[in-house]
Amino acid sequence: MRYNLFSSAFKLLSSNKSNRLFLINERSLSSASLSDDTSSNHAKLPPPSQKSAKNIKSDDQQRSLHIAVIGLPNVGKSTFINNIINHRVCPTSAKVHTTRKSNTAICTTGQTQLVFYDTPGLVTQREIKKHHLEQSFKSSYRHAIQHADIIAVMQDVSNSWTRKELHPTVLDTLKAYANIPSFLVLNKIDALKSKRVLLDLIKTLTNDTLSGQLAGKGATRGLAGAATDQVAEGIPLNKLQTTWDHFDNVFLVSAITGNGLNELQNYLIGQAVPRQWRFASDIHTDASPEALIVESVRARLLDYLPQEIPYNLKCELEYYSLEKYVVYTSVQVQCPTERIERLICGESNGKLRQITERVTSDLVEMFGQAVSLTISTVSKDKKSTSADRI
Repeated sequence: MRYNLFSSAFKLLSSNKSNRLFLINERSLSSASLSDDTSSNHAKLPPPSQKSAKNIKSDDQQRSLHIAVIGLPNVGKSTFINNIINHRVCPTSAKVHTTRKSNTAICTTGQTQLVFYDTPGLVTQREIKKHHLEQSFKSSYRHAIQHADIIAVMQDVSNSWTRKELHPTVLDTLKAYANIPSFLVLNKIDALKSKRVLLDLIKTLTNDTLSGQLAGKGATRGLAGAATDQVAEGIPLNKLQTTWDHFDNVFLVSAITGNGLNELQNYLIGQAVPRQWRFASDIHTDASPEALIVESVRARLLDYLPQEIPYNLKCELEYYSLEKYVVYTSVQVQCPTERIERLICGESNGKLRQITERVTSDLVEMFGQAVSLTISTVSKDKKSTSADRI
């Protein structure tokens, strides 16, 4: 079915005087509410009421869907996953490269299990060297995609410099795995006041096309025809191509407020296939508590320390124990110099205390029980240790 994606969306938007946004797929344009309330940091997602008849043979049949979430660094992938499963499992920060390896997050609702793979931001070799990233950084997202049924491509619409085109690393990934269905998630819509900008972005990033069906007037050839012309002219594809013609759907969401997440979750449940669950229904992640603790400390160090300093720190778990519903744990932060250690601790250990309190709050939310946390620091050029305990 062919239609003009942009003009159809604009007509619907123009006829609706209330403040609403639209969920767009290859079959219809259906309204999805955009709330003005941005005070809540967690999406409350009730069990979806709609089911996909084609995927259900009986009410008691288990179904599942594995989703790889990819995108550039800091587009909100981890926050999106935490809120769509309504449980904190992916550490987040305001800096790039908080996620350094693929994390698995699980949401089980009814007879359907959604398994999300939170991947590191797509990077170049230069960025790996700049931020002291592991070489396995680039292979993590490939591994996640290979185990996924569908790919979610996340784009930050609040960044005016990058929002109008898909990055070459994203496009190269989509081309490499063109056999896997994909959909586009436009995140951080709460930062945009202009609805027209959102509609223009949808048209631009999808080339006014969904699922390979060209929508613009006079368009007679798809991606393959355009690619042939570019190759014939000797122009590298990723120098010109900034759009992807084969997204099945486009979703407008705000991961931090939860707007649009219900509709997206319903869509994913509808795509689930009959299959035995991989995880128990009460499991939210396959990561160990010890790994989650270390990653949570590292994420808050990124928030509290300036520039490249936190990327040069090493966090190690010293102790972990669960006793009478209380988590007792200790993490040591290894600093390259005594000066950086003093910077982390602050005057009278004030900054270290703030970091410890913030991480403790994160862990209480993550584990759902009391946490006693100690964070200590040690410098390589001086065998001294500072510590703060909550």
